[in-house]
Amino acid sequence: MTKRYLILEDGSSYPGEAFGALATTTGEIIINSNMMGYQESITNPIYHNQIIVFTQPTIGNVGINHKSYESIVTSIKGVITREYSDTTLNHQHKQSLDTFLKQHEIPGIEGIDTRELAHRITKKGTMKASIVDVDDEHAFDQLNATVLTNQQVSQVATPKPYPNPGNGFNIIVIDFGLKQGILRRLDERDCNVVVVPWDTSVERILSLDPDGIVISTGPGNPADLPKSIIKTIQSLQTQFPLLAIGLGHELFAIANNAKVYKLETEHHGSNHPVRKIITNQVIYVSQAQGYAVDYDSIDRNTLITTYIDLYNGTVQGLRHRDYPAFSVQFSPDGEPGPTIASDIFDEFLENIGSQRR
Repeated sequence: MTKRYLILEDGSSYPGEAFGALATTTGEIIINSNMMGYQESITNPIYHNQIIVFTQPTIGNVGINHKSYESIVTSIKGVITREYSDTTLNHQHKQSLDTFLKQHEIPGIEGIDTRELAHRITKKGTMKASIVDVDDEHAFDQLNATVLTNQQVSQVATPKPYPNPGNGFNIIVIDFGLKQGILRRLDERDCNVVVVPWDTSVERILSLDPDGIVISTGPGNPADLPKSIIKTIQSLQTQFPLLAIGLGHELFAIANNAKVYKLETEHHGSNHPVRKIITNQVIYVSQAQGYAVDYDSIDRNTLITTYIDLYNGTVQGLRHRDYPAFSVQFSPDGEPGPTIASDIFDEFLENIGSQRR
């Protein structure tokens, strides 16, 4: 196999063996602790411009199948693993991970001590990294000089509206980097869904006669999006039941005068415990989080905190006091991961039913 290197912004270098494409790439490096579901992760738009370090020792052993895509086009920058396996007995397997990565010009490296690498990232925080042929001074100069885009949403969200037909409530999903798991959960509930671009105006949304609004997940810093998005959310939350997820949760918080900050180390995995405050119930959820709502900035006269992360105390859910609008930081669709939080979609539809009555 071809020898390649993972180099980090802090000057460290990790030699390994190549799989996937032999491209040179640079992105933000993050840790993913999923024990399964690597296909869902590498096709999730939230990982746009990121190099994913899988702490699961072996990936590739279930191949790639048609049912586990979170988006049609993957926009990650690289895959790092302890061991890559090309052997699978999965009956849904259609192609190998190696072939998939080559088709999308995405490099991978195996043979990395991912446990030590995860400790380094946890200690030093998220940073830039490159996958290169030679770890010389020039490679590090190129890495340090690279400026990553802050226009992730416009690069992964749909440019035009499209329908996902059903016979139930008419749901408008505003796409900031939508993962298909959200559409699957709405489809299971027979919702008639129209997905619209992230910068769609309030007037255009009103013309679609919505029963409810979903503000989707997505990549990047919410502060990089235009202020018009905040005004759109402020208007929609007063008129329709609203559910905001991930990046949508952060935008919902900002629209109600809370502040958002970047986590030193991002949280990516399907084993994160959160506590539902009203019942004191602990549930394990799928999470892909780089930013968090500042707890102390929340106006208690406007918002109620509904979920708290038991790892670091970050806000995982909010509810508006005056309108049927609420949000969660984690992924209630549970793909990949536990689906115990999918009843959040039922709660959203109950809000719509109550509003219509």
